[in-house]
Formats: sequence, C-alpha cells, structure tokens
Amino acid sequence: MKIPLMRKAFLKEEETKRALSDFILNADRLSMDIECKKFEKKFALYQKCKHAILFNSGGSANLAMLQALKNLGKLKDGDKVGFSALTWSTNTMPIIQLNMIPVALDCQPDTLNTMSSHLLERLKNTDLQALFITNILGFTGDIAIIREICNEKNIILIEDNCESLGTELPEGRAGNFGIGASFSFFVAHHMSTIEGGMVCTDDDDFAEMLTIVRANGWDRNLTEEQQKKWRGKFGIESEFQAKYTFYDLGYNFRPTEITGFLGQYQMQFLDENIKKREQNYLRIEKVIKENDDFIYLKHDHISTLSTFAFPLVCKTPELRAKYLKKFIEAGVEIRPMIAGNMQEQPFYKKYVSDLYEMPGADMMHSNGFYCGNYPELLEEDLIVFENLLRS
Repeated sequence: MKIPLMRKAFLKEEETKRALSDFILNADRLSMDIECKKFEKKFALYQKCKHAILFNSGGSANLAMLQALKNLGKLKDGDKVGFSALTWSTNTMPIIQLNMIPVALDCQPDTLNTMSSHLLERLKNTDLQALFITNILGFTGDIAIIREICNEKNIILIEDNCESLGTELPEGRAGNFGIGASFSFFVAHHMSTIEGGMVCTDDDDFAEMLTIVRANGWDRNLTEEQQKKWRGKFGIESEFQAKYTFYDLGYNFRPTEITGFLGQYQMQFLDENIKKREQNYLRIEKVIKENDDFIYLKHDHISTLSTFAFPLVCKTPELRAKYLKKFIEAGVEIRPMIAGNMQEQPFYKKYVSDLYEMPGADMMHSNGFYCGNYPELLEEDLIVFENLLRS
C-alpha cells in the first residue's frame, strides 16, 4: 500500500516501542494499577474535565456509559435513545443490547453531523430520554445548541467523541457538552494505546458508577470514602467480604498497565499531532474548494479542527466511483464514510422495526469516503492527495 490509512501503530514509533520495552521489563505488575490512574489524571487535565475513567476500548466505554446510566436509574428498559445515523456500530449496539429503543437522527452532509434541526424535527413526533451523539471524523454539529435543547427537554446528552479528540469550539472542547463522552485510543485514532478507551465526565455519581461498571460491579477501584458508602448501604462488614461483593451490573472492561503507560507516553505528542492534522486538512481543503465535484465541509463554528481523516463527499454516486478508482489505482488506502446510514446495516434491520427517512445519511452512504490524515504523512503523500482531488 503506497499511502496507508495510518503509517505506524504509534507516533514516534521506535522511541515509543523502546520505552514500552523498558517499562515491561521493569514493571512490578501489568494488570490495571497506578499507570492507568496516572493516565486518567493526565487525560482529565488535558480534556478540562473533572473525571476520566480508562477502559480497554472505546466500544467498551460506550457500553459502560449506557449501563452506568441504567444502574443509576437515569435510563430504563424501553427508553428511546436518539443517535446519529452516520456513526459506528458500538455507538448504536449498546442501545439495543441494553433493551432500549434506538431512534436514528439524520446528518447534514456539509457538516457530516447531526444538527439541532434534526433533533427538533424528530422531537415533533417522538419523545427521547437520551441522545447519544457522534462527533464525526473531527467535525461537530451545532452541539452547543443541541445541548440547550436537551437541557430544556430533560434529554440526557452523551457524546461519542472517539473521532474528535482535540476538536474545540468557542463554547468548549468536543466531548464536554453532555453528561459524559467516550474516546478511543485504537490504532489509527488520534493517539494509540493499541486498544483502549476513556470516558470523561464532570458528574461525580456517573464517574463512580462507571468505575463500578468497568470492574465486574465491585468497589475495589473506588476511593475509601466511596467504598465506605457502598459497604454501609449493603451491610458489608469486612474487607474480606467486600473483595467479592458486586453492587450492580458490570463487565470486565479493565485496561492494563501497558494501556496506561502508552497513553501517558503518547500524550506528550498530542498537541503537535492535532496541530499537524489541522494543517494537513486546511491544505487539502484548498484543492477541494476548487473542485465542483465535492461538497465543501463547513467548520467555521469550530476553532480547532482535529481531523481524524480527510473526509470527502462527492456530489453524486458516479463521481464517488470515479474518485474511488483514482485513489485505489494510486495505492491510497480508503474507507467508506464510517458505517453510512446505520439503519442499512444488517444487525440494525434484524433488531429494529421503526426506520426513518435519512436523506443526509443516505447521501453519505452512497457519496462519501475518506483517507488517512496523520502527522507522519510525507510531503509527497500530500502532493498525491492534491493531484487525485483535482478534477
């Protein structure tokens, strides 16, 4: 492959692998411990939030958020949860898995995202108890307005920010608009811990329950004060008994110390990483603006654009076929516009009967694709992209 979706597993890969080797050789333990806690503190500081809870993947983080909200009584079986129709499977599957009802919201092709207008349109005929919105490929919709609507209507807002780490709006950083947000550190994301995810939140009760959900439903990763509260509530009289006491529904979503170490190590490159991604995108965008085959993506409401990739939206399916052929023949690795209209996925049709018209998501399904954007792209790579995007 001439230009892969991601060139290396890590930024500064050789340096990172050497540091990881030294860490493994000298670590006293590799199961979840102090390195994970250090990463959580460091990431919370970066994200400008109160709590960060580390998971073994971004998908696990998504499922844990919905489970925690059910455990807390904020959501229940049969509740309707809106979601961005243009999204990833692990944003939608937990709604079904936890016996709630998924309700698709369309997207706007020139922002890639679900907008407040889509939410208001759906609310005309459907009550929602929660909205699990996805910030697509580094872009966002008018999420500050969406937050206002959710607050007014008592809708719990949750963000899947796995593709938009570092994107910032005048109103705040993407991932800080709802009760919580998920992040992914899978290979080819903004930063890699091989596998890994995080939930960020300012809500103390939500953070506490996420910590319980992450580790089988027990309390051993809570603070002493939190442990005392839970043990007192259920009459747990000894540390011995507490070891195997399970307070609510949970999973084994624990990360390893390797995840914690890699996360801390990669964070030193994060600001440089985001800046380079934005520079790359703005450069390629100049060519897109000059080519009438593509829809120009709006981001004037975004102050820092931390793009996950180069998303490309052609005006017709025939034009997409033309550019797919050009990119493939040039050896550029490409992907569909994530999962397209999620309602068209086999699993969705199996489990969900109520489907909605999704003209925006359908257009992304048939007209969109993306290729990789990352700091290690070479000058000659960017020139290849520029040439391919000229009509």
